[in-house]
Amino acid sequence: MERCFGAGNPLYEQYHDTEWGRPLPDDPEESLLLERLVLEGFQSGLNWIMILRKREAFRAAFAGFDPETVAGFGEEDVARLMADPGIIRNEMKIRAAIANAKALVALHVAGGRLADIFAEHAPSPALTPPENRDEIPARTPESEALSHRLKNLGFRFVGPVTLYSTMQAIGLVNDHLASCWVRGTGTEA
Repeated sequence: MERCFGAGNPLYEQYHDTEWGRPLPDDPEESLLLERLVLEGFQSGLNWIMILRKREAFRAAFAGFDPETVAGFGEEDVARLMADPGIIRNEMKIRAAIANAKALVALHVAGGRLADIFAEHAPSPALTPPENRDEIPARTPESEALSHRLKNLGFRFVGPVTLYSTMQAIGLVNDHLASCWVRGTGTEA
């Protein structure tokens, strides 16, 4: 089977085949979106396979990405996370993850949902699928607008490139290549 990426690495193949570019449920748990957003932020400057290998450790360290729990993390938690060899120990990214949980809780208090904000910034579907990875943008006007909106809400590590990657990961964008077996299954975005 032809894949967009990940050939030869079982963990990467599984992520590509079952998750990347697949739409989330109609009413996704906000913890799922927080996880994707935080992990994409941690991936910034690194490679995605590193994040995939540490994903379960991230889930354990960040309480399953429960927004209320992570929003309550304090300095002791930052120290605990900085000492956790199972995750990426970058203090700026750890603090950003906590700030993002706080921003998400504040958004909920105001009656909003992160899923709705992402949906508002979904680009129109491409008329033709990309033939190769060079045809896939790193950022779009929609990801730039989403970045601006989330930063205004207090989110951090949410630049337009990180957000475009998140949009791909959660299926708001279908960047599976024309030759990729997933494209023809009808389960992608």
